[in-house]
Amino acid sequence: MKAVRLNAVGSPLTLEDLPDPVPGPGEVRVRVAGCGVCHTDIGFWRDGVPTRRPLPLTLGHEVSGTVDAAGEGAAEWLGREVIVPAVISCGACDLCREGRGNACRAQLMPGNDMDGGFADFIVVPARGLCHVRDRGGYALSELSVVADAVTTPYQAVVRSGLAAGELAIVIGVGGVGGYAVQIASAMGAKVVAIDVDDAKLALIAQHGAHATFNSRATDFKTLKKEIGAKAKEWGCPSHGAKVFECSGSTPGQETAYGLLGHAGTLMVVGFTLGKIEVRLSNLMAFDATVQGTWGCRPELYPDALAMVTSGRVTLKPFIERHPLNDGPEVVRRVADHEIHRRAILEPASR
Repeated sequence: MKAVRLNAVGSPLTLEDLPDPVPGPGEVRVRVAGCGVCHTDIGFWRDGVPTRRPLPLTLGHEVSGTVDAAGEGAAEWLGREVIVPAVISCGACDLCREGRGNACRAQLMPGNDMDGGFADFIVVPARGLCHVRDRGGYALSELSVVADAVTTPYQAVVRSGLAAGELAIVIGVGGVGGYAVQIASAMGAKVVAIDVDDAKLALIAQHGAHATFNSRATDFKTLKKEIGAKAKEWGCPSHGAKVFECSGSTPGQETAYGLLGHAGTLMVVGFTLGKIEVRLSNLMAFDATVQGTWGCRPELYPDALAMVTSGRVTLKPFIERHPLNDGPEVVRRVADHEIHRRAILEPASR
């Protein structure tokens, strides 16, 4: 099979021929339809974010495909179209039993703990697979982004307790934040989108954002004042706003924390190695909450997928498809901001 491999941090990715993998007990082999290219993949390749399995490694954790082989105990999955969770919990530990499987210490992440989906095939545990019963008019490859870009903000919105009529502020409307806007809007919230890219803001204004702001062109004091005016105009409660930091940048995190108000909630969705300085006493004074959220529990995948297949969340304006054979160059172009939509790598046989 063909696979895009990371052999050393910072070195060019390579397209290699590898033996077809064989599933073991409780595992399945998925014939990959598509695998999305995520900021996390760039982090492993260029930014020095360590993978948990030693290199060399096949990257990619946004995987959709069809189960074409199964190990002992997993035969029921044969022939099914599936989405592979980006975070596969063990299902048996205390955290999993407490409903915190996304924090499972035995979790497996494709392209991090094991070879990922930038390949013709991937072998994964059968537990947690999301059965695609209805594509909703999408190609199976296009649904690959549900594995992370859609489900990660879906879990964040669900865990925040966002309710219809409340104010949601999404900072960073790229590959994850754009779907956070759509999901929050679909749940009935009034949504403010903040970014530094006018093109991204113009696009998301057509897909769920009720107001947009370029934080690079607006000083923070003015930004906060204008958001407050919009919330009042919309009739949102004067407290309890939900802020979703999806930029994975130091300035984005600083803005997010600064916008946290009385009884508000900040969900930290994006990742950066950068650090910020904050006054923690704001949390006490505002009776506010800051919560990290990692990936998405497999139990939430069917509902997140249904938001897409029902049309409440749309993918097509935000994705583009590329051949797996061009994978190393496509990942480079994503890293260099030459591709502005979520790139999906598709094996040649698909």
